[in-house]
Amino acid sequence: MTSMRQAWGETLVELGRDNDKLTVVDADLAPSTKATLFESAYPQRFIQAGIAEQNAVGMAAGLASLGFIPWLSSFGVFFTQRSLDQIRMLVSQTHMNVKFGGAYSGLLNGSSGKTHEDVEDIAIMRAMPNMTVLSPADAEETKAAVRWATGYDMPVYLRLSRDDAGDLPEAGNDDGFAIGQPKVLRKASDMASSKTSINSDSTSTYGSVVLISTGAQSIRTLESADLLASAGLQTTVIHLPSIKPLDETAILEAIGDARYVFTVEEHSIYGGIGGLVSEIVAGRPRSAQPGVHGSATADAMAPQVVRIGLNDEWTQCGPNDFLLDRYGLSAQRVAQKVEETVGIA
Repeated sequence: MTSMRQAWGETLVELGRDNDKLTVVDADLAPSTKATLFESAYPQRFIQAGIAEQNAVGMAAGLASLGFIPWLSSFGVFFTQRSLDQIRMLVSQTHMNVKFGGAYSGLLNGSSGKTHEDVEDIAIMRAMPNMTVLSPADAEETKAAVRWATGYDMPVYLRLSRDDAGDLPEAGNDDGFAIGQPKVLRKASDMASSKTSINSDSTSTYGSVVLISTGAQSIRTLESADLLASAGLQTTVIHLPSIKPLDETAILEAIGDARYVFTVEEHSIYGGIGGLVSEIVAGRPRSAQPGVHGSATADAMAPQVVRIGLNDEWTQCGPNDFLLDRYGLSAQRVAQKVEETVGIA
């Protein structure tokens, strides 16, 4: 397996061969983010800004104004919470062609400490006008996202985990990166028909259940779906590699008439994909069918959205598995939460 940061560095080296405008601006974390790969290959296009993300963002904006394509290298938490003003004023408001490699996002940080765990970045960056927010699941999807972002002439924030989380087999890990499109990794109806020995009638018994996740968490969400299937509950699993933009119609079609929608993320439940999906569900058009208040049918079908993520609390320092279990994001804890909610625990 290859980590997302390794895939990020390797892909920049690959793209740099044919694009002499591609540059990397580092904030003294190149060995950790793997920007060292680009530094070794193209030292003349590698800029060391030191421990000063605010200045690094300013440098990148200047480079972009001259036609370069700068990728910034640092931990996500230092971008979103140290250089937020520079991102807002110098990049987002001016539409500068700057790319943010937000490494060490989420909880998979190998005991780096709670100060380095960025669990608010989605909320901050998706509220930023003109900012595209990407959150790949594994190395192959990271490569595709880097290629797409490099060719896109607008600001992009790329959320990257530090440690290997595995590969997402059902994601169709190809070079195509359909911006804004959710990936349906598993359909409950398909699983029910192929595993009739478990409980093919689970959907009608408990109401259809949809799990939606992003980033490395999507791999664990699939594992949760396996555990739930073993308990007799088939689920639909949706992965969001693109958080902003996001095809809302595609999300609503994937959710269908689900009774429960669970969002699962290594992020605060405030402002992450839980909030995003809730906004989409709440904002869907009313049914054209007549009823009480003109839309009773549609209202009655609205699913319950359950957000699984970090509650209103700071994280702790510890091994990845400990943290995932502590905050209810291990495959077992997610499955347990679903079972309790739908009433099969």
